[in-house]
Amino acid sequence: MSLIKLKNNALDNLTSFEGSASLGDMVFISSATASSSASIEFTLGDYKEYKFFFVNIHPATDTAKLTFQTSTDNGSSYGVTATSTSFRTYHSEAGTDPSVSYDGSQDLAQSTSFASLGRYEGNDNDQNAGGYLTLFNPSSTTYVKHWLTVYTESFASNYTNTTFTGGYFNTLSALTNIKFQFSSGNIDDGKILMFGLN
Repeated sequence: MSLIKLKNNALDNLTSFEGSASLGDMVFISSATASSSASIEFTLGDYKEYKFFFVNIHPATDTAKLTFQTSTDNGSSYGVTATSTSFRTYHSEAGTDPSVSYDGSQDLAQSTSFASLGRYEGNDNDQNAGGYLTLFNPSSTTYVKHWLTVYTESFASNYTNTTFTGGYFNTLSALTNIKFQFSSGNIDDGKILMFGLN
């Protein structure tokens, strides 16, 4: 079994990997740091897979959800038809009410709405969230575009909550852009990193 070592001290500074395991060609593309930002947008290209890492995401508004959508027209509009499903795990700070459950409230069914990464994130000074989104082959003009997300947050009601979501954008057009925003209010703080894999 080979070891992989991050070459930087923290994920938000990560630019490369070191190790004997083959990771394909994972390339750091871009990052954006929020500062009371309404949204964060990235331009997509021809990589077969994109990974977005969310670091210390903090909402300005309590109980807001971090969401995302894509564009096929270079960011002029966002609203590509999507279908998704999710489940979540949660546990209270008091050590009570643990659960794993299907979360139908997060589902999209041929919807043009923004897809949720988590649910009801807290905006207390010490509350934040982190996770990742994988988007597969967005430049394809043959197939729909699948995604997977794992997003862990400090829930507004003092729970830890992890949401797992899978879905697809139901278009044969190439996706050109992706946008992240909260369902209400700004992205008060946090960083999003974008990597591409060939």
